[in-house]
Amino acid sequence: MPIAAAKPALLVLADGTAYPGWSFGANGTTVGEVVFNTGMTGYQEVMTDPSYCGQIVTFTYPELGNTGVNGEDEESIHPHVKGVVARNITRRPSNWRSTQSLPDYLVEHKIIGIYGIDTRALTRKLRSVGAMNGGISTEILEPEALLQHIQAAPSMAGLNLVKEVTTREVYEWTDPTNDHWQFGPVAEQKGQPPLTVVALDFGVKRNILRRLASYGCRVIVVPASTSPAEILQYNPDGIFLSNGPGDPAAVEEGIVTTKELLAAKKPIFGICMGHQVLGLSLGAETFKLKFGHRGLNQPCGLKQQVEITSQNHGFAVTEDSLVEEVEITHFNLNDKTVAGLRHKELPFFSVQYHPEASPGPHDADYLFADFVQLMRQQKAEAAA
Repeated sequence: MPIAAAKPALLVLADGTAYPGWSFGANGTTVGEVVFNTGMTGYQEVMTDPSYCGQIVTFTYPELGNTGVNGEDEESIHPHVKGVVARNITRRPSNWRSTQSLPDYLVEHKIIGIYGIDTRALTRKLRSVGAMNGGISTEILEPEALLQHIQAAPSMAGLNLVKEVTTREVYEWTDPTNDHWQFGPVAEQKGQPPLTVVALDFGVKRNILRRLASYGCRVIVVPASTSPAEILQYNPDGIFLSNGPGDPAAVEEGIVTTKELLAAKKPIFGICMGHQVLGLSLGAETFKLKFGHRGLNQPCGLKQQVEITSQNHGFAVTEDSLVEEVEITHFNLNDKTVAGLRHKELPFFSVQYHPEASPGPHDADYLFADFVQLMRQQKAEAAA
C-alpha cells in the first residue's frame, strides 16, 4: 500500500514521547505496557502467547509479516497483545503455510498496529528509561489527548492478569508435538504407564502442553482458581505451574494454592510465571525488571554449560530472598537474575525461561525429561 493511501496512527508513551506512523491493523485506541521483543521470527506465537496480555509489543526485527499467519502456529485461542509496533510490514506474505496476511489477521481480531516508526529509537528509549505504559490510536492523533488516556491506565506492577487468560473449564490435552516439527529424540514411552500431570493454567502456551504430551504425560489443565483439594483429587503424578501475564506477587490465589500443594510433596515443575509463583510459595520475593527479557537468545547457566533460551517476562525472583532449602540452578547470564531454582530435598524445580521454545532454541527441552524422570522415580518409590 502506498504511504499516501495509508491511515495515520500515533504511538505515545507515558512520559509524553510521541511516534507518528501508519495503521496496519484495526481502527481505534488501545493502551498497555510498551515492551520490545528481539526475536527474528515467531511473531504469531508472540501475539498469541497469553503472557503478553496487557502489553503493546514492539518487534525489533525490521520486517514483520513476511510469512503471514496460519492456524497451526497459534499458542492460544486468540491474540492477547494489546497492540503491535513495527518498522516495516508486509501485506502480501510469501510462505507455503500462510493462510492470511498479518494486517488482515490483526483486523479480524481487533488488534491495533502501527508501522513506519523508528523502532530502534523506541527500543533504546525503553532500555534506558524502562518499560512503561503507552497507547496507539488511529482516532486520537494529538499526543496530549492520547496521553490523558494513558495516564488513566494502571501500572503493570501489582496487576493480576491471570484471571483474564486462564481457562474457564477443565480440559484434557493429549496432542503431542507434530512429527514434522519433532526436533530431537524423546525418551521411549512404550510399555511405561501414563503419567498424569495437572497443569495449573496461569496462561499456558499450547506448545508446553504438546511437549508434556510428547514425553508421555496425560495433561489435565485446570483453571488458576482450582483448589488444592480439587487438584489432588486427580491423583496426579506431578503438578505443572504454567506461564502467565502480569505481576506474580498479585496472583495471591495461585501462591496460596501452590503453598498447600507443596505439602503433598508431589513433583512440581514451573515455567515463567510458574517459576515465580513457586519461588513466592517457597518464601521468596519478586521484583519488576527495568525492561524485562523478551527474545530468543537469552543465555542462561551456572557451571560449565550455557543454554540459549527463549524468554518473555517482566518480573524476576529476588536472589537474596531465597531460603536456605532452595538453590539456584540457572542465572540469566546477561544480568545475573535468577533463571532457575530447585528445592534441595523435595521434588520442586522451575525455570524463568521457556524450554518448549515456541519460537526459539531447543537447548532446554531436556527439562521436560527431567520432570518425567522425577515423577517416575517418585512413583516407583511409592510403589516400593
